Amino acid sequence: MALLEVKNLEVYYGVIQAIKGISFEVNKGEIVTLIGANGAGKTTTMQSIMGLIHARAGEIIYNGQKINGIPSHKIVKLGMTQVPEGRRIFSELTVYENLMMGAYTRTDKDAVKGDLDEIYEMFPRLLERKNQVAGTLSGGEQQMLAMGRAMMSRPDLLMLDEPSMGLSPLLVDQVFEIIKKFHEKGTTILLVEQNANKSLAISDRAYVLENGKIVLTGTGAELLASEDIKKAYLGG
Repeated sequence: MALLEVKNLEVYYGVIQAIKGISFEVNKGEIVTLIGANGAGKTTTMQSIMGLIHARAGEIIYNGQKINGIPSHKIVKLGMTQVPEGRRIFSELTVYENLMMGAYTRTDKDAVKGDLDEIYEMFPRLLERKNQVAGTLSGGEQQMLAMGRAMMSRPDLLMLDEPSMGLSPLLVDQVFEIIKKFHEKGTTILLVEQNANKSLAISDRAYVLENGKIVLTGTGAELLASEDIKKAYLGG
């Protein structure tokens, strides 16, 4: 069953068309990846889904409901959240305050406390630094905080935009292990990522974006084995 459907999406920046009629879906329980070079339209697609950029044409359907034009904070209440490119933490707030901002739409205080404990268990470094100002964290710690903050909203669909960007190889491995853990807990995931090797290896399905168009789709394993993908994205 499709949790998210994107149908014939078109997005413009002024007169420049960034997204050219793309269609794809994310089924409940899947990890789906959008891969492509810089400027292919991956982040624009994700921002359109979250209501941060308005599409000129097409439909975005989440859990059977058309969400075009719905404000981003209301989309979060529907069960979708995003870890944006560049982390976008609240740098002057503490780690704890950042995590609680992720739960701002929730009223189930006891469950929020339980989820906070679970995030601290998953990210022990955040527990150690819970009273530290978030802007003083390392890049890897900030990425963990951004992911933990997103999960505090208890999303059905978690969208991650370039979660491994700027991280050391060791931290990249950790980030992908965390994504797998989120998935194992029942969260559906849409991943935008330049690290095609890592993202395709954990994906059920993937779509390749080039110049605002989807040019290839398949399972993660199929695209990992594709000679065209190897040449373009895997250094093969």
